[in-house]
Amino acid sequence: MIRVIVVDDHDIVRKGIIAYLQTDDNIDVIGQASSGNEGAELILKEKPDVVLMDLMMENGTGIDATKQVMKEYPSCKIIILTSYYDDEQVFPAIEAGAFSYILKTSSATEIVAAIKKAAKGENVIEPKVATKMMSSFRTEQRKPHQELTERELEVLLCIGNGMTNQEISDKLYIGIKTVKTHVSNILAKLDVHDRTQAAVYVHRNQLLKNDED
Repeated sequence: MIRVIVVDDHDIVRKGIIAYLQTDDNIDVIGQASSGNEGAELILKEKPDVVLMDLMMENGTGIDATKQVMKEYPSCKIIILTSYYDDEQVFPAIEAGAFSYILKTSSATEIVAAIKKAAKGENVIEPKVATKMMSSFRTEQRKPHQELTERELEVLLCIGNGMTNQEISDKLYIGIKTVKTHVSNILAKLDVHDRTQAAVYVHRNQLLKNDED
């Protein structure tokens, strides 16, 4: 039997979900709460296997409740059940320790399936949410220097070789003012404070070795 608690501030939604869950012989709804604070307290007291957690609630959000529960009862499988799938909600919820993330547009059958999967250690991520997560992951994998223009990268490599602005100007056949502009843009894009840090970045990321290849 899977012991479940439902946390949602909309009475009709919460009671509707519970009514359906109670028709399944493998699920035992042991409690319900209408706020994040109340939910966290109930979860830590009753120690359910799985929790259906709404996000946007008064008196403690689903994210706050998830953080608290994960800190004190990390084995609990919290399924975020919400209408939101924007970045401001998705990533904080996942970072807080949510096990699964599904939308309220999911069918009752899909919600039950997600609960049973969670009980077996299998998470479910709503396709729209998964797409956002993958997109963010790909963005995070890009290194700062990959945002540089071809010319800025050339200047950065020169900095990595310890060249002065004048030497860079002579090597690339561009004016000193242009070099200074490129250097300023490079420092901003790499989020470093000076040329020394830029040079360290070059060597840390082995850009000179890559350039030789």
